[in-house]
Amino acid sequence: MVNSILQFQKNGVKRLDKVFRTYADDPSKVAEMVYGVTEEMIRLGTSIIAEEWEHYDGLLHDNPELRPGWYVIRQDEITRTTSLGDVRYKRTYFKNNKTGERRYLLDDLLGFEKGQRLTEDAVARIFDEAADSSYRKGGINASIDEKVMVSKETVMEKLHPLKFPKVKPEREKRKIPILYIDADEDYVSLQYLEKKGDIKDSKSNTYMPKLVYVYEEVNAEYDRHELKRVKYFGGGYEGTEGTKKLWDEVFGYISASYDEDTLERIYINGDGAEWIQTGARMHGKAKFVLDKYHMHKYIIAGTSHLNDSKGDIRSEIWRAINGKRKWHAEAIFDYIIEVTESDSKKQAVETSRNYILAHWPYIMNGIRNRKDRIHCSAEGHVSHIYSDRMSSRPLGWSIVGADKMARLRVYKKNKGSMLELVRYQKEELPMAAGAEEIIYSAEKIRQFEAENRKKLGSLAGMPVYSIPYTKVKKIAALKDHIWGL
Repeated sequence: MVNSILQFQKNGVKRLDKVFRTYADDPSKVAEMVYGVTEEMIRLGTSIIAEEWEHYDGLLHDNPELRPGWYVIRQDEITRTTSLGDVRYKRTYFKNNKTGERRYLLDDLLGFEKGQRLTEDAVARIFDEAADSSYRKGGINASIDEKVMVSKETVMEKLHPLKFPKVKPEREKRKIPILYIDADEDYVSLQYLEKKGDIKDSKSNTYMPKLVYVYEEVNAEYDRHELKRVKYFGGGYEGTEGTKKLWDEVFGYISASYDEDTLERIYINGDGAEWIQTGARMHGKAKFVLDKYHMHKYIIAGTSHLNDSKGDIRSEIWRAINGKRKWHAEAIFDYIIEVTESDSKKQAVETSRNYILAHWPYIMNGIRNRKDRIHCSAEGHVSHIYSDRMSSRPLGWSIVGADKMARLRVYKKNKGSMLELVRYQKEELPMAAGAEEIIYSAEKIRQFEAENRKKLGSLAGMPVYSIPYTKVKKIAALKDHIWGL
Protein backbone atom coordinates (compact mmCIF):
# COMPACT_ATOMS: atom_id res chain seq x y z
CA MET A 1 0.00 0.00 0.00
CA VAL A 2 2.87 2.37 0.79
CA ASN A 3 4.29 2.22 -2.74
CA SER A 4 0.85 2.76 -4.26
CA ILE A 5 0.27 5.84 -2.14
CA LEU A 6 3.73 7.19 -2.92
CA GLN A 7 3.10 6.61 -6.63
CA PHE A 8 -0.23 8.39 -6.29
CA GLN A 9 1.55 11.30 -4.59
CA LYS A 10 3.96 11.46 -7.47
CA ASN A 11 1.67 11.04 -10.49
CA GLY A 12 -1.95 10.63 -9.42
CA VAL A 13 -2.22 13.96 -7.66
CA LYS A 14 -0.82 15.69 -10.74
CA ARG A 15 -3.52 14.10 -12.88
CA LEU A 16 -6.14 15.15 -10.33
CA ASP A 17 -4.68 18.66 -10.41
CA LYS A 18 -5.27 18.72 -14.16
CA VAL A 19 -8.86 17.54 -13.67
CA PHE A 20 -9.62 20.31 -11.15
CA ARG A 21 -7.85 22.98 -13.21
CA THR A 22 -10.14 22.11 -16.13
CA TYR A 23 -13.14 22.14 -13.79
CA ALA A 24 -12.18 25.57 -12.46
CA ASP A 25 -12.38 26.89 -16.03
CA ASP A 26 -16.02 25.79 -16.23
CA PRO A 27 -17.66 24.69 -12.93
CA SER A 28 -20.75 23.51 -14.86
CA LYS A 29 -18.75 20.50 -16.10
CA VAL A 30 -19.56 18.46 -13.00
CA ALA A 31 -19.76 15.15 -14.85
CA GLU A 32 -16.27 15.54 -16.33
CA MET A 33 -14.90 16.34 -12.89
CA VAL A 34 -16.58 13.27 -11.37
CA TYR A 35 -15.35 11.03 -14.21
CA GLY A 36 -11.79 12.28 -13.76
CA VAL A 37 -11.80 11.73 -10.00
CA THR A 38 -13.40 8.28 -10.41
CA GLU A 39 -10.73 7.20 -12.87
CA GLU A 40 -7.95 8.19 -10.49
CA MET A 41 -9.61 6.50 -7.54
CA ILE A 42 -10.00 3.29 -9.56
CA ARG A 43 -6.34 3.46 -10.56
CA LEU A 44 -5.28 4.03 -6.95
CA GLY A 45 -7.61 1.34 -5.56
CA THR A 46 -6.58 -1.40 -7.97
CA SER A 47 -2.92 -0.51 -7.38
CA ILE A 48 -3.37 -0.86 -3.61
CA ILE A 49 -5.09 -4.23 -4.02
CA ALA A 50 -2.34 -5.49 -6.33
CA GLU A 51 0.35 -4.35 -3.90
CA GLU A 52 -1.44 -6.00 -0.99
CA TRP A 53 -1.69 -9.35 -2.79
CA GLU A 54 1.93 -9.14 -3.92
CA HIS A 55 2.90 -8.43 -0.32
CA TYR A 56 1.35 -11.71 0.84
CA ASP A 57 2.96 -13.53 -2.08
CA GLY A 58 6.30 -12.00 -1.04
CA LEU A 59 5.86 -13.42 2.47
CA LEU A 60 5.36 -16.87 1.00
CA HIS A 61 8.25 -16.42 -1.43
CA ASP A 62 10.79 -15.08 1.10
CA ASN A 63 9.93 -17.27 4.11
CA PRO A 64 10.36 -21.02 3.46
CA GLU A 65 9.18 -21.78 7.01
CA LEU A 66 5.69 -20.63 5.93
CA ARG A 67 5.58 -23.26 3.17
CA PRO A 68 7.49 -26.37 4.27
CA GLY A 69 7.86 -28.84 1.44
CA TRP A 70 7.31 -26.32 -1.33
CA TYR A 71 9.98 -24.56 -3.38
CA VAL A 72 9.87 -21.68 -5.84
CA ILE A 73 9.65 -22.30 -9.58
CA ARG A 74 8.90 -18.86 -11.06
CA GLN A 75 6.72 -15.77 -10.86
CA ASP A 76 3.83 -15.06 -13.25
CA GLU A 77 1.56 -12.10 -13.85
CA ILE A 78 -2.22 -12.47 -13.73
CA THR A 79 -5.19 -10.13 -14.06
CA ARG A 80 -8.31 -10.58 -11.96
CA THR A 81 -11.49 -8.60 -12.44
CA THR A 82 -12.86 -7.04 -9.26
CA SER A 83 -15.88 -4.79 -8.77
CA LEU A 84 -13.42 -1.87 -8.70
CA GLY A 85 -11.60 -2.78 -11.91
CA ASP A 86 -8.93 -5.10 -13.29
CA VAL A 87 -6.12 -5.86 -10.85
CA ARG A 88 -2.83 -7.01 -12.40
CA TYR A 89 -0.24 -8.49 -10.05
CA LYS A 90 2.52 -11.07 -9.73
CA ARG A 91 2.25 -14.39 -7.93
CA THR A 92 4.76 -17.18 -7.32
CA TYR A 93 4.46 -20.69 -8.73
CA PHE A 94 5.57 -23.40 -6.27
CA LYS A 95 6.25 -27.13 -6.50
CA ASN A 96 5.86 -29.71 -3.75
CA ASN A 97 9.09 -31.69 -3.34
CA LYS A 98 7.20 -34.82 -2.16
CA THR A 99 4.22 -35.07 -4.52
CA GLY A 100 5.48 -33.02 -7.47
CA GLU A 101 2.28 -30.97 -7.44
CA ARG A 102 2.55 -27.38 -8.65
CA ARG A 103 0.39 -24.59 -7.25
CA TYR A 104 0.10 -20.87 -6.78
CA LEU A 105 0.02 -20.93 -2.99
CA LEU A 106 -1.19 -17.34 -2.87
CA ASP A 107 -4.42 -18.52 -4.54
CA ASP A 108 -4.96 -20.99 -1.70
CA LEU A 109 -4.38 -18.24 0.84
CA LEU A 110 -6.78 -15.82 -0.88
CA GLY A 111 -9.41 -18.49 -1.60
CA PHE A 112 -9.16 -18.33 -5.40
CA GLU A 113 -10.06 -21.49 -7.28
CA LYS A 114 -8.12 -22.75 -10.28
CA GLY A 115 -9.02 -20.73 -13.37
CA GLN A 116 -10.96 -18.12 -11.40
CA ARG A 117 -10.67 -14.69 -12.98
CA LEU A 118 -13.60 -12.90 -11.35
CA THR A 119 -13.58 -12.04 -7.66
CA GLU A 120 -16.68 -12.66 -5.55
CA ASP A 121 -17.66 -9.00 -5.46
CA ALA A 122 -17.55 -8.78 -9.27
CA VAL A 123 -19.76 -11.86 -9.67
CA ALA A 124 -22.20 -10.42 -7.13
CA ARG A 125 -22.53 -7.27 -9.25
CA ILE A 126 -23.08 -9.42 -12.35
CA PHE A 127 -25.92 -11.38 -10.73
CA ASP A 128 -27.53 -8.23 -9.37
CA GLU A 129 -27.72 -6.62 -12.80
CA ALA A 130 -28.48 -9.79 -14.77
CA ALA A 131 -31.48 -10.44 -12.52
CA ASP A 132 -32.96 -7.09 -13.58
CA SER A 133 -31.95 -6.60 -17.20
CA SER A 134 -29.86 -8.99 -19.32
CA TYR A 135 -26.76 -11.17 -19.40
CA ARG A 136 -25.03 -8.53 -21.52
CA LYS A 137 -25.69 -5.72 -19.04
CA GLY A 138 -24.72 -8.04 -16.21
CA GLY A 139 -21.30 -8.43 -17.85
CA ILE A 140 -20.95 -4.68 -18.28
CA ASN A 141 -21.84 -4.18 -14.62
CA ALA A 142 -19.11 -6.51 -13.31
CA SER A 143 -16.97 -3.49 -12.42
CA ILE A 144 -17.49 0.22 -11.86
CA ASP A 145 -14.63 0.72 -14.32
CA GLU A 146 -16.38 1.22 -17.66
CA LYS A 147 -13.35 -0.13 -19.53
CA VAL A 148 -13.85 -3.55 -17.91
CA MET A 149 -16.62 -5.89 -19.00
CA VAL A 150 -17.43 -9.59 -19.08
CA SER A 151 -19.04 -11.42 -22.00
CA LYS A 152 -22.68 -12.52 -21.80
CA GLU A 153 -21.47 -16.10 -22.35
CA THR A 154 -19.40 -15.86 -19.16
CA VAL A 155 -22.42 -14.50 -17.30
CA MET A 156 -24.48 -17.47 -18.50
CA GLU A 157 -21.74 -19.89 -17.42
CA LYS A 158 -21.82 -18.34 -13.95
CA LEU A 159 -25.61 -18.43 -13.73
CA HIS A 160 -26.40 -21.95 -14.96
CA PRO A 161 -24.71 -23.94 -12.15
CA LEU A 162 -26.09 -21.72 -9.37
CA LYS A 163 -27.35 -23.36 -6.20
CA PHE A 164 -29.69 -21.45 -3.93
CA PRO A 165 -30.01 -21.61 -0.14
CA LYS A 166 -33.33 -22.28 1.54
CA VAL A 167 -35.45 -19.30 2.52
CA LYS A 168 -34.41 -18.16 5.98
CA PRO A 169 -37.15 -18.64 8.61
CA GLU A 170 -38.17 -15.99 11.11
CA ARG A 171 -35.77 -15.63 14.04
CA GLU A 172 -38.49 -16.53 16.52
CA LYS A 173 -41.64 -18.53 15.90
CA ARG A 174 -44.61 -16.24 15.46
CA LYS A 175 -48.01 -16.95 16.96
CA ILE A 176 -50.80 -16.05 14.53
CA PRO A 177 -54.05 -17.86 13.66
CA ILE A 178 -54.12 -17.41 9.87
CA LEU A 179 -51.60 -17.53 7.03
CA TYR A 180 -52.16 -16.83 3.36
CA ILE A 181 -50.43 -18.38 0.35
CA ASP A 182 -50.84 -17.20 -3.25
CA ALA A 183 -49.62 -19.34 -6.14
CA ASP A 184 -49.39 -18.99 -9.93
CA GLU A 185 -47.02 -19.62 -12.84
CA ASP A 186 -45.62 -17.73 -15.81
CA TYR A 187 -45.34 -18.83 -19.45
CA VAL A 188 -41.80 -18.46 -20.76
CA SER A 189 -40.80 -19.16 -24.36
CA LEU A 190 -37.91 -21.57 -24.80
CA GLN A 191 -35.35 -21.23 -27.56
CA TYR A 192 -33.99 -24.68 -26.80
CA LEU A 193 -34.21 -27.36 -24.13
CA GLU A 194 -30.57 -28.29 -23.56
CA LYS A 195 -28.91 -27.30 -26.83
CA LYS A 196 -29.98 -25.20 -29.80
CA GLY A 197 -32.18 -26.99 -32.33
CA ASP A 198 -33.52 -29.68 -30.00
CA ILE A 199 -37.10 -28.30 -29.95
CA LYS A 200 -39.02 -30.20 -32.67
CA ASP A 201 -42.58 -28.99 -32.04
CA SER A 202 -44.26 -25.89 -30.66
CA LYS A 203 -45.85 -27.80 -27.77
CA SER A 204 -42.50 -28.22 -26.03
CA ASN A 205 -41.26 -24.64 -26.33
CA THR A 206 -43.04 -23.28 -23.23
CA TYR A 207 -41.63 -23.39 -19.71
CA MET A 208 -43.74 -22.54 -16.68
CA PRO A 209 -41.80 -21.44 -13.60
CA LYS A 210 -43.94 -21.58 -10.47
CA LEU A 211 -44.30 -18.83 -7.89
CA VAL A 212 -45.56 -19.27 -4.33
CA TYR A 213 -45.49 -16.67 -1.59
CA VAL A 214 -46.49 -16.79 2.07
CA TYR A 215 -47.73 -13.76 4.01
CA GLU A 216 -49.58 -12.90 7.20
CA GLU A 217 -52.02 -10.25 5.99
CA VAL A 218 -52.60 -7.47 3.48
CA ASN A 219 -51.90 -3.95 4.73
CA ALA A 220 -54.55 -1.82 3.00
CA GLU A 221 -53.84 1.46 4.79
CA TYR A 222 -52.16 2.96 1.73
CA ASP A 223 -53.17 3.27 -1.92
CA ARG A 224 -50.80 0.44 -2.77
CA HIS A 225 -51.55 -2.66 -0.73
CA GLU A 226 -48.58 -4.30 0.99
CA LEU A 227 -48.14 -7.87 2.15
CA LYS A 228 -46.93 -8.31 5.72
CA ARG A 229 -43.90 -10.57 6.30
CA VAL A 230 -44.00 -11.98 2.80
CA LYS A 231 -41.58 -14.71 1.66
CA TYR A 232 -41.27 -15.95 -1.91
CA PHE A 233 -40.54 -19.42 -3.32
CA GLY A 234 -40.19 -20.29 -6.97
CA GLY A 235 -38.47 -21.83 -9.94
CA GLY A 236 -39.12 -24.66 -12.39
CA TYR A 237 -40.02 -27.46 -9.99
CA GLU A 238 -41.20 -29.66 -12.85
CA GLY A 239 -43.32 -32.79 -12.53
CA THR A 240 -44.79 -34.49 -9.49
CA GLU A 241 -41.51 -34.62 -7.61
CA GLY A 242 -40.75 -30.98 -8.34
CA THR A 243 -44.19 -29.91 -7.09
CA LYS A 244 -43.73 -31.91 -3.89
CA LYS A 245 -40.28 -30.43 -3.33
CA LEU A 246 -41.62 -26.88 -3.76
CA TRP A 247 -44.43 -27.38 -1.26
CA ASP A 248 -42.08 -29.15 1.16
CA GLU A 249 -39.92 -26.02 1.13
CA VAL A 250 -42.96 -23.77 1.67
CA PHE A 251 -44.38 -25.80 4.55
CA GLY A 252 -40.89 -26.34 5.98
CA TYR A 253 -40.51 -22.56 6.17
CA ILE A 254 -43.94 -22.24 7.82
CA SER A 255 -43.09 -24.96 10.35
CA ALA A 256 -39.80 -23.23 11.23
CA SER A 257 -41.31 -19.72 11.39
CA TYR A 258 -44.74 -20.18 12.99
CA ASP A 259 -46.16 -21.88 16.05
CA GLU A 260 -48.38 -24.52 14.46
CA ASP A 261 -50.35 -24.98 17.68
CA THR A 262 -51.53 -21.38 17.34
CA LEU A 263 -51.94 -21.59 13.56
CA GLU A 264 -55.56 -22.46 12.72
CA ARG A 265 -55.94 -22.02 8.97
CA ILE A 266 -53.83 -21.60 5.84
CA TYR A 267 -55.61 -20.26 2.75
CA ILE A 268 -53.98 -21.20 -0.57
CA ASN A 269 -55.22 -18.94 -3.37
CA GLY A 270 -54.79 -19.64 -7.07
CA ASP A 271 -56.34 -20.51 -10.40
CA GLY A 272 -57.14 -24.15 -9.64
CA ALA A 273 -54.11 -25.72 -11.33
CA GLU A 274 -53.42 -29.23 -10.08
CA TRP A 275 -50.02 -28.34 -8.67
CA ILE A 276 -51.61 -25.61 -6.53
CA GLN A 277 -54.34 -27.92 -5.23
CA THR A 278 -51.61 -30.45 -4.41
CA GLY A 279 -50.22 -27.94 -1.91
CA ALA A 280 -53.60 -27.64 -0.19
CA ARG A 281 -53.70 -31.43 0.21
CA MET A 282 -50.23 -31.56 1.80
CA HIS A 283 -51.12 -29.66 4.97
CA GLY A 284 -53.95 -30.52 7.34
CA LYS A 285 -54.83 -26.87 8.01
CA ALA A 286 -54.70 -25.72 4.37
CA LYS A 287 -57.77 -24.81 2.28
CA PHE A 288 -57.69 -24.04 -1.41
CA VAL A 289 -59.59 -20.89 -2.51
CA LEU A 290 -60.21 -20.05 -6.17
CA ASP A 291 -59.02 -16.50 -6.66
CA LYS A 292 -61.47 -13.84 -7.85
CA TYR A 293 -59.28 -12.81 -10.79
CA HIS A 294 -59.84 -16.13 -12.55
CA MET A 295 -63.52 -16.27 -11.54
CA HIS A 296 -64.02 -12.86 -13.10
CA LYS A 297 -61.99 -13.83 -16.18
CA TYR A 298 -64.20 -16.84 -16.93
CA ILE A 299 -67.44 -15.00 -16.19
CA ILE A 300 -66.40 -12.26 -18.64
CA ALA A 301 -65.46 -14.84 -21.29
CA GLY A 302 -68.82 -16.59 -20.99
CA THR A 303 -70.91 -13.42 -21.24
CA SER A 304 -68.99 -11.02 -23.49
CA HIS A 305 -71.18 -11.80 -26.53
CA LEU A 306 -74.48 -10.87 -24.82
CA ASN A 307 -74.27 -7.19 -25.78
CA ASP A 308 -76.61 -4.96 -23.70
CA SER A 309 -77.73 -7.73 -21.33
CA LYS A 310 -74.27 -8.90 -20.34
CA GLY A 311 -74.05 -6.57 -17.34
CA ASP A 312 -77.28 -7.89 -15.85
CA ILE A 313 -76.31 -11.51 -16.50
CA ARG A 314 -72.92 -11.07 -14.82
CA SER A 315 -74.59 -9.51 -11.80
CA GLU A 316 -76.90 -12.52 -11.57
CA ILE A 317 -73.96 -14.93 -11.65
CA TRP A 318 -72.23 -13.01 -8.86
CA ARG A 319 -75.45 -13.01 -6.83
CA ALA A 320 -75.61 -16.77 -7.19
CA ILE A 321 -71.99 -17.10 -6.06
CA ASN A 322 -72.32 -14.73 -3.11
CA GLY A 323 -75.60 -16.37 -2.15
CA LYS A 324 -73.95 -19.81 -2.26
CA ARG A 325 -76.59 -21.04 -4.76
CA LYS A 326 -74.88 -23.41 -7.15
CA TRP A 327 -78.16 -24.44 -8.78
CA HIS A 328 -78.85 -20.80 -9.60
CA ALA A 329 -75.43 -20.31 -11.23
CA GLU A 330 -75.93 -23.49 -13.24
CA ALA A 331 -79.36 -22.30 -14.42
CA ILE A 332 -77.94 -18.95 -15.55
CA PHE A 333 -75.25 -20.62 -17.66
CA ASP A 334 -77.88 -22.98 -19.16
CA TYR A 335 -79.92 -19.92 -20.13
CA ILE A 336 -76.89 -18.24 -21.74
CA ILE A 337 -76.22 -21.38 -23.81
CA GLU A 338 -79.88 -21.50 -24.87
CA VAL A 339 -79.90 -17.92 -26.19
CA THR A 340 -76.46 -18.18 -27.84
CA GLU A 341 -76.59 -18.99 -31.54
CA SER A 342 -72.91 -19.27 -32.51
CA ASP A 343 -71.35 -22.67 -31.87
CA SER A 344 -67.99 -21.09 -31.01
CA LYS A 345 -69.66 -18.77 -28.50
CA LYS A 346 -71.56 -21.71 -27.01
CA GLN A 347 -68.25 -23.50 -26.54
CA ALA A 348 -66.87 -20.46 -24.69
CA VAL A 349 -69.92 -20.46 -22.41
CA GLU A 350 -69.53 -24.21 -21.78
CA THR A 351 -65.89 -23.68 -20.82
CA SER A 352 -66.81 -20.90 -18.37
CA ARG A 353 -69.70 -22.93 -16.94
CA ASN A 354 -67.56 -26.02 -16.39
CA TYR A 355 -64.75 -24.00 -14.79
CA ILE A 356 -67.04 -22.21 -12.30
CA LEU A 357 -69.04 -25.33 -11.37
CA ALA A 358 -65.99 -27.61 -11.12
CA HIS A 359 -64.34 -25.17 -8.70
CA TRP A 360 -67.51 -24.40 -6.76
CA PRO A 361 -66.27 -25.91 -3.45
CA TYR A 362 -63.13 -23.76 -3.63
CA ILE A 363 -65.17 -20.66 -4.48
CA MET A 364 -67.30 -21.37 -1.44
CA ASN A 365 -64.17 -21.63 0.75
CA GLY A 366 -63.66 -17.95 0.05
CA ILE A 367 -67.32 -16.93 0.36
CA ARG A 368 -67.84 -18.71 3.69
CA ASN A 369 -64.70 -17.18 5.18
CA ARG A 370 -65.12 -13.55 4.10
CA LYS A 371 -64.28 -12.41 7.62
CA ASP A 372 -60.73 -13.67 7.10
CA ARG A 373 -60.20 -11.08 4.34
CA ILE A 374 -58.87 -13.46 1.70
CA HIS A 375 -57.13 -11.71 -1.18
CA CYS A 376 -54.99 -12.87 -4.07
CA SER A 377 -52.49 -10.82 -6.07
CA ALA A 378 -50.67 -13.70 -7.76
CA GLU A 379 -51.13 -12.36 -11.31
CA GLY A 380 -49.48 -9.06 -10.39
CA HIS A 381 -46.63 -10.76 -8.54
CA VAL A 382 -45.94 -13.15 -11.43
CA SER A 383 -45.87 -10.18 -13.77
CA HIS A 384 -43.49 -8.22 -11.53
CA ILE A 385 -41.16 -11.05 -10.51
CA TYR A 386 -41.09 -13.21 -13.66
CA SER A 387 -42.71 -11.59 -16.69
CA ASP A 388 -40.89 -8.25 -16.47
CA ARG A 389 -37.59 -10.08 -16.98
CA MET A 390 -38.49 -13.35 -18.68
CA SER A 391 -41.55 -13.14 -20.89
CA SER A 392 -42.72 -9.56 -21.46
CA ARG A 393 -40.36 -9.09 -24.39
CA PRO A 394 -38.95 -11.48 -27.03
CA LEU A 395 -36.32 -13.61 -25.30
CA GLY A 396 -35.06 -17.14 -25.86
CA TRP A 397 -34.35 -19.29 -22.84
CA SER A 398 -33.12 -22.79 -22.19
CA ILE A 399 -34.75 -24.85 -19.45
CA VAL A 400 -31.74 -24.39 -17.17
CA GLY A 401 -31.48 -20.67 -17.86
CA ALA A 402 -35.19 -20.06 -17.27
CA ASP A 403 -35.16 -22.05 -14.03
CA LYS A 404 -32.05 -20.32 -12.65
CA MET A 405 -33.28 -16.85 -13.61
CA ALA A 406 -36.64 -17.50 -11.96
CA ARG A 407 -34.88 -18.60 -8.77
CA LEU A 408 -32.50 -15.62 -8.92
CA ARG A 409 -35.44 -13.22 -9.25
CA VAL A 410 -37.14 -14.87 -6.27
CA TYR A 411 -33.91 -14.75 -4.26
CA LYS A 412 -33.54 -11.03 -4.96
CA LYS A 413 -37.20 -10.39 -4.15
CA ASN A 414 -36.53 -11.95 -0.73
CA LYS A 415 -33.77 -9.32 -0.30
CA GLY A 416 -31.05 -11.97 -0.49
CA SER A 417 -27.44 -10.77 -0.60
CA MET A 418 -25.79 -11.48 -3.96
CA LEU A 419 -22.39 -11.72 -2.25
CA GLU A 420 -23.77 -14.36 0.13
CA LEU A 421 -25.17 -16.22 -2.87
CA VAL A 422 -21.77 -16.21 -4.58
CA ARG A 423 -20.10 -17.52 -1.42
CA TYR A 424 -22.81 -20.16 -1.02
CA GLN A 425 -21.56 -21.78 -4.24
CA LYS A 426 -18.21 -22.68 -2.72
CA GLU A 427 -17.89 -26.31 -1.75
CA GLU A 428 -15.03 -27.66 0.30
CA LEU A 429 -12.33 -28.47 -2.23
CA PRO A 430 -9.91 -31.34 -1.65
CA MET A 431 -6.80 -30.02 0.06
CA ALA A 432 -3.59 -30.29 -1.89
CA ALA A 433 -1.05 -32.72 -0.45
CA GLY A 434 1.36 -30.72 1.67
CA ALA A 435 -0.92 -27.68 1.75
CA GLU A 436 -1.90 -28.44 5.32
CA GLU A 437 1.29 -26.76 6.51
CA ILE A 438 0.49 -23.60 4.56
CA ILE A 439 -2.97 -23.27 6.07
CA TYR A 440 -1.58 -24.14 9.46
CA SER A 441 1.02 -21.40 9.00
CA ALA A 442 -1.56 -18.70 8.31
CA GLU A 443 -1.06 -17.50 11.90
CA LYS A 444 2.61 -16.95 11.15
CA ILE A 445 1.66 -14.91 8.09
CA ARG A 446 -0.54 -12.76 10.28
CA GLN A 447 2.41 -12.26 12.64
CA PHE A 448 4.63 -11.20 9.75
CA GLU A 449 1.85 -8.89 8.56
CA ALA A 450 1.47 -7.29 12.00
CA GLU A 451 5.18 -6.52 12.03
CA ASN A 452 4.96 -5.11 8.53
CA ARG A 453 2.06 -2.83 9.49
CA LYS A 454 4.30 -1.10 12.01
CA LYS A 455 6.27 0.26 9.09
CA LEU A 456 3.18 2.19 7.99
CA GLY A 457 3.83 4.52 10.91
CA SER A 458 6.24 6.33 8.63
CA LEU A 459 3.24 7.43 6.57
CA ALA A 460 2.29 9.75 9.40
CA GLY A 461 5.27 11.94 8.61
CA MET A 462 4.79 11.80 4.87
CA PRO A 463 4.30 15.29 3.39
CA VAL A 464 0.82 15.63 1.96
CA TYR A 465 0.89 16.82 -1.63
CA SER A 466 -1.85 19.45 -2.02
CA ILE A 467 -3.54 20.07 -5.33
CA PRO A 468 -2.12 23.47 -6.30
CA TYR A 469 -4.81 24.99 -8.50
CA THR A 470 -4.92 28.74 -7.93
CA LYS A 471 -7.48 30.05 -5.46
CA VAL A 472 -7.67 33.34 -7.36
CA LYS A 473 -8.57 31.45 -10.54
CA LYS A 474 -11.22 29.46 -8.68
CA ILE A 475 -12.73 32.63 -7.12
CA ALA A 476 -12.69 34.39 -10.49
CA ALA A 477 -14.55 31.51 -12.07
CA LEU A 478 -17.15 31.63 -9.32
CA LYS A 479 -17.58 35.41 -9.77
CA ASP A 480 -17.94 35.06 -13.53
CA HIS A 481 -20.52 32.38 -13.05
CA ILE A 482 -22.57 34.18 -10.37
CA TRP A 483 -22.38 37.66 -11.90
CA GLY A 484 -23.30 36.27 -15.28
CA LEU A 485 -26.64 34.97 -13.97
